Amino acid sequence: MYKKEIKTEKEGLYNITPYVEEAIKLSGVKNGICVVFCPHTTAGITINENADDDVQRDVIFALKKVFPRFPEFRHDEGNSDGHVKSSVIGASETLIVEDGKPVLGRWQDVYFAEFDPPRTRNFYIKVIQG
Repeated sequence: MYKKEIKTEKEGLYNITPYVEEAIKLSGVKNGICVVFCPHTTAGITINENADDDVQRDVIFALKKVFPRFPEFRHDEGNSDGHVKSSVIGASETLIVEDGKPVLGRWQDVYFAEFDPPRTRNFYIKVIQG
């Protein structure tokens, strides 16, 4: 298993595809699956477009509009919106590994989604022979 630390300064999507590729390479697995997992309740893992940075900004903008910090939230820490966003995005992604590389579409990359910054976070990558 591969563990990586990431420091987040603001709410947003952070491209972690190079770490996924590195973990696959270090594993020596040529064909199988790769699971990327986030152990935090106000962050997540997603796959999205890599060609235009405006897409990542638009995703965060939309999530903030749909899930704002409602004054009616009761959680003491004041970050219930982050918990909701994390639940919607999800804690993990599973990728196919083919010829030692993750199978991603032309415009796709893997992103760490931060909803309660700033933080020092961890994520895990497990590559399984298949």
